[in-house]
Amino acid sequence: MLKEFKEFAIKGDAIDLAVGVVIGAAFGAIVKSLVDDLIMPLVSLLTGRVDFVNMFAVLSDGKTPGPYPTLAAAKLAGAATLNYGQFINAVVTFVLIAFSVFMMVRAINRLRRKPPEPTPTTHPCPFCLTDVPNAAIKCSACGSEIEVIG
Repeated sequence: MLKEFKEFAIKGDAIDLAVGVVIGAAFGAIVKSLVDDLIMPLVSLLTGRVDFVNMFAVLSDGKTPGPYPTLAAAKLAGAATLNYGQFINAVVTFVLIAFSVFMMVRAINRLRRKPPEPTPTTHPCPFCLTDVPNAAIKCSACGSEIEVIG
């Protein structure tokens, strides 16, 4: 069993997957910071300084009755809240991550495109099927006259 595990762990696929997960987690943290620290403050400014993080609805008061100025204050009081502002942040984060991954895959696919097939320099003789150069007018193997290609 140890031998099988070693073969699995050392396979390129497992290592590629591990690297992808680590890079993905780091990339997710960067995009989350982009959304939370740069984009959402701009959106908040455009929407009249609405703070999406503190957009919530109180379902039931906590130990201390509301109103609560912030989500943190509501949670500290033990209130049950519906945190739709955090949901908006999560949706924006998801859309940005999905778009970023799409753009990366698109760029990688462009780099991976296969170059066009080279034009063949030979063709088979129609009589003996020996490969002859495209410019040849006679087959070197059977002596037959052949059509020049190219």
